[in-house]
Amino acid sequence: MENKSIKIIKNGPYVVTGSIKLTEKIITSQGKGYVYTAGRNLPQAKTYTLCRCGKSKNPPFCDGEHSKCAFHGEETASKAAFLDRAEFLIGADLDMRDDHRCAFARFCHRNDGTAWELIKQSDDPRLKEEAIKAASECPAGRLVAFEKNGTAIEPEYEPEIVILQDPERGVSCGIFVKGRIPLLSADGHPYERQNRFVLCRCGESVNKPFCDATHVHIKYQDG
Repeated sequence: MENKSIKIIKNGPYVVTGSIKLTEKIITSQGKGYVYTAGRNLPQAKTYTLCRCGKSKNPPFCDGEHSKCAFHGEETASKAAFLDRAEFLIGADLDMRDDHRCAFARFCHRNDGTAWELIKQSDDPRLKEEAIKAASECPAGRLVAFEKNGTAIEPEYEPEIVILQDPERGVSCGIFVKGRIPLLSADGHPYERQNRFVLCRCGESVNKPFCDATHVHIKYQDG
């Protein structure tokens, strides 16, 4: 993780350092759930800047439009720790934390129900596995499943930044950040290190820098 980071520039882009892999994935329906399919091949670099204002003509990269459109990118999201802000939900053989940061990726939906329904039935081994997938595949990190002994269940991710597209909803989505990449505020203070989260790139989230699904409501498209 040495030298890998995402730095937020005041009223500007995200500056990514450390040769972090950059990919594009498409949210694709499969049954009652969703999977990722491959999108475009994106150029790789040791350092690159990603658009945060939603106006770049070279998405997902910054082209300076934030200056021309007078982008107001004030960070409004809480820096409180996940365990301090997330609701605790008790299930049958699993518990779950929900901090309500939703990017509307819909991976919490499985063929047998939603994450919230499945933890209630997690004394069934098959449904327990489905509940874990429903929570763990949430890119925003909104949901985390816990064993009854308090152990968090997290997928193993290598550091990667994923540009999400959602053709089912006719929109482009946020930036899925995987693998505990450090996120630094414009004021230099770090956010809590997390295994997975989604950053806003439409410029309109009210919970900046994180995605709050506003891209769906404004029909944001990057191309």
